[in-house]
Amino acid sequence: MILFVNYPKCTTCVKAKKWLDENGVDYTSRDIKEDNPSYDELKRWFEKSGLPIKKFFNTCGLLYKSMNLKEKLPTMSEDEMLRLLSTDGMLVKRPIVVADDTVLVGFKAESWQTLLEN
Repeated sequence: MILFVNYPKCTTCVKAKKWLDENGVDYTSRDIKEDNPSYDELKRWFEKSGLPIKKFFNTCGLLYKSMNLKEKLPTMSEDEMLRLLSTDGMLVKRPIVVADDTVLVGFKAESWQTLLEN
């Protein structure tokens, strides 16, 4: 089963959910604001994704900007960034799809199609 981590008010998340539904993908939905990912979850997802940790930050979000993270992240360790992400779901880029061997961050139909076919 696939875990779909999203923020229901986010237009990109709405598009991603529609794509999952239209493609007949079975998933469990989780509201990232109501049920923020834990440090351990984020660490597993980050390691499984193969992405740089900075890709997990919602750089367009108001919280990211108000905390001036563009300047702070370059001086932070990976562990510090994961701990920061685990404090508030609104810092985390979404949607996130967590499958057995894949983690996708953000929504791009082409990459989702390729990875979810496996």
